[in-house]
Amino acid sequence: MAGSKFPIPKPMTVKEISDKATEFEFNPFIALKYWLRTAETLVREAQIYEQEGNDQQAYLLLMRYAVLVTEQLPRHPQARDPESQAGLKAAKKTVPGIISRLELLKPRINARYATWQTALAKIGEANLTTEADEYGGRTRMDADPAVAGKTTTLPAAENSELAVKLAHNEIRRRETKRRAARQITGSEQEEQDRRIAGLWDDWEAALSKRYQAQDDDEMQRQMQASHRRLEAPYDYPKDGLGRRVRMPEPPRMPNNEFRYPSIPKSQPITLDGNHQSQRSRSKSPARHTLPPKPPKERFEDSIYDRPPARPDKTVLDTQSSDISSLDATPEYTFEPSAYLENGNPLRTVFLPPALRTQFLEVAAPNTRNNLETCGMLCGTLVSNALFISHVVIPEQESTSDTCETINESAFFDYCASEDLMVLGWIHTHPTQTCFLSSRDLHTHCGYQIMMAESIAIVCAPSKEPSWGVFRLTDPPGMSSVLHCRKTGLFHPHDESNIYTNALRPGHVYEAEGLKFKVVDLRPK
Repeated sequence: MAGSKFPIPKPMTVKEISDKATEFEFNPFIALKYWLRTAETLVREAQIYEQEGNDQQAYLLLMRYAVLVTEQLPRHPQARDPESQAGLKAAKKTVPGIISRLELLKPRINARYATWQTALAKIGEANLTTEADEYGGRTRMDADPAVAGKTTTLPAAENSELAVKLAHNEIRRRETKRRAARQITGSEQEEQDRRIAGLWDDWEAALSKRYQAQDDDEMQRQMQASHRRLEAPYDYPKDGLGRRVRMPEPPRMPNNEFRYPSIPKSQPITLDGNHQSQRSRSKSPARHTLPPKPPKERFEDSIYDRPPARPDKTVLDTQSSDISSLDATPEYTFEPSAYLENGNPLRTVFLPPALRTQFLEVAAPNTRNNLETCGMLCGTLVSNALFISHVVIPEQESTSDTCETINESAFFDYCASEDLMVLGWIHTHPTQTCFLSSRDLHTHCGYQIMMAESIAIVCAPSKEPSWGVFRLTDPPGMSSVLHCRKTGLFHPHDESNIYTNALRPGHVYEAEGLKFKVVDLRPK
């Protein structure tokens, strides 16, 4: 059951979700390219939540994207740099589409909340007053749009086997869908053409050329097409007699609800009664008299004289049923498994137990030569949980104490082609102990800005413990690193609890049977 102690789990209002969407710290000292990647991650997550029917979380992520792109990024110090303007312009062009998606989600969220209020009124509020006062109206999970109001939430730790089956099924479904789309559109070749050399800023510049080719004309054509569909009289649906039927207008929202910028739309043409009746008469098909029904035949010597035997009842075993038969929309939502120090929820990250062993095998040549090796932890989102399915090893330059990725465009193009999200990173300490150096802290801060659940795995094969999974504390770790202005490759930080272990009882669980692959993008 969901986290609420109320008899009926309470969903969130549009205003509550919108207020929560603005609760993030925008730090201008983080490079603009990281914020643009964060924005891209928000949209990708929102798309998955929307497909799964999780309107509340989809709304939060899309609203946060709109606030980030329209209000925060233009104030970034690098926003005026020529190499950054292309990426920022491309992000701004997506805002009208984002607003349209918010407009579609808002009535569904309002309707769900209205249904909750109606149900609440029927059972009475007397037994809810005490609990509402005790918890300030909401518990931790009740204030999380991903699970608030859900009646089928599950703790991830106790259901890891189910989670793995759900993930495998969903990953296969998405892969099949991508392959089908590539066969139709040839998008795989287009993705290959976009894999250019150079750093991230060059990749952004290359992308901007494609956006500039479409530019405002494409947006104008789309809006005009939408207006024509709204205004065209022949677009009305027909009933069984061929008569055109008016679709009901969407319900009007109360004036006191949260509002956000919207795109003006033309209203459907309103026709007077005479014109409508003439059009209906001119377009309605002529009525014909139906032929008489044939007489029923009787089969004297047939088994059809008696009804068929009633089939035996079958008890469905939901625990052992084949998960691969599930539809695209998962039936479960996994609860947050941990919380940041500031109280914000952390979704569960499922980690394949054999991942670090295979990564160390690939890194072995560098380790023998006292060189670090790094890889990116990539995966996907299913039912409010994150599943690591790939270790992608990008092109890199290594020393005994550092590892720098180069040609990042190839890595991000691969993630785009495979529909992967970056969930963290993994690297080796060939001769050092298992810890996060000051350089590692600054590196990981960029990942955790993009996604709070991002993790850093350190492998120290010559020491004990030989590995660890970490995240920055928040607070004080994230704030400390974000505001750190110390120079030098390695430097101390004042806080002692700047990072912490992320493995269980943290938000990272090792999931037996979770499939993954290692992809090496380094030149042979």
